[in-house]
Parts: sequence; C-alpha cells; structure tokens
Amino acid sequence: MRIVGGSRKGARIFAPKGASTRPTSDRVREAIFAILGSVEGSSVLDLFAGSGGLGLEALSRGAAQAVFVESDPIAVRMIERHLEKLVLEGARVARSDVPRYLARETSRYDIVFLDPPYEMVESLRMPLAEHLPRVLAEGASVVYETAAGVEPELPLTVRSTRRHGSAQLTVFDAL
Repeated sequence: MRIVGGSRKGARIFAPKGASTRPTSDRVREAIFAILGSVEGSSVLDLFAGSGGLGLEALSRGAAQAVFVESDPIAVRMIERHLEKLVLEGARVARSDVPRYLARETSRYDIVFLDPPYEMVESLRMPLAEHLPRVLAEGASVVYETAAGVEPELPLTVRSTRRHGSAQLTVFDAL
C-alpha cells in the first residue's frame, strides 16, 4: 500500500500481518478522498484504524490533526511506526475499543472514518447511534466502509453510497 496523495504521496505503508486487519486499498482510499474533496485543516477521527491508512492519507493531504483509535496492540505499534517514518504531525494514537472511546470522547471532528470488521457492523449500530453524533463538528462527514450491499444505519443524512469491488462506501453528513 502507498499514500496516494498529498505531501507524502508514494510513501509505502504496511498492514499488520494476519486476518485481524483488512486495510483499505489504495484505489478505495483514492475514491474516498475524491468524494470528500479538500481535507486541508480538518480534524480527523480514524476509528478501527488498523494500519492507519485513512488517517495517514488525511494528514498527508493537509488535515490539521488525526486521532487513530485501534484496539489491536500490533496495529497500534504499526501506526506509531508509520507516523514516525512519515514525520506527520498533529497525530495521536489511542489504544481502545471504539464504543468505549466514543463514550468518553469530548472533542469534535470534521471527518470520521469508520472501517470496522465487516461482521461487527450490526452490533455497532446502537453504540454508534448513541455516541457518534456528539463528536461531530457542524457539517462533518462520516465515511463508513462496509461489505458491498450492507447499508449501515446512523442518525445522519446519507450523502452517497458507492460500491468498490467487495467494499461499499457510505458517506454521511452531520446535520
């Protein structure tokens, strides 16, 4: 995998080995940022961060800050290594379960990336509906990656849904 845009374009990033992390492909990341447009100066929350590809891409493209939330200690170490190697500022890594993190988070974000293990989408519906709206800045966007054909539910307005191979991107806008 590589950073596909911004100041670190072309830099290689790696996903932890094993089946617990399913990195978002370069092609899908490129599609996400084409949908979002400029992220310059944005505050980003990368939930289920895995390798950190989405948050790293946002920082490379000029996001002011990014918080990476991941529970797997190996993935957390990999995100920290990527941040050190790429010399990206404004980043923080939180080793935490996502619903628990959201329940106590007080900051607000302009962009939220949600890329949970596909089998968790249904079990996340209630915790996300309860806690996610509270951390969204006015006019925020939420990009939710699921398996193709899965329609995630959030108490937000759907801007678009696009299929990319076996993945589906649903972009929500905060009210």
